[in-house]
Amino acid sequence: MLDNLPRGTITIEQIEMGMMRYLQKVVTDEDIEMFAQISTDRNPVHLDDDYAQDTIFEGRIAHGMLTAGLISAVIGEQLPGHGTVYMGQSLKFLAPVRPGDMVRAEVEVIGIDHAKRRVQLDCRCLVNGKKVLVGEATVLAPSGKFD
Repeated sequence: MLDNLPRGTITIEQIEMGMMRYLQKVVTDEDIEMFAQISTDRNPVHLDDDYAQDTIFEGRIAHGMLTAGLISAVIGEQLPGHGTVYMGQSLKFLAPVRPGDMVRAEVEVIGIDHAKRRVQLDCRCLVNGKKVLVGEATVLAPSGKFD
């Protein structure tokens, strides 16, 4: 996995509009199998080459929520990072992610409510520069004063 900054915490007092963090990860067959085991989602479009070949995707794809989990990793590890509490997330899946794809998950600050410690984040995942997932998240950021 490739990160643009070290993992840790950015407190509400340090967060600024437009701040952005990302990570990149190749989605592997092992990732897909582990996600299927953990989630109990064993849809054959994710796991069975022959089955998936006859679908609109013409091949196996990763679980959408596996891809979305990379956004969670950026939020929980980088921006705001450790101590962040998820309050909500919207997602729109635009294209499939396939085994072997390098996914870049990006999170950007688009709103800050210092009084309530809430941060709005624009979220997106890209493969080869093409958006495969977009959405927004609202989180409760940690504070240097209280946490």
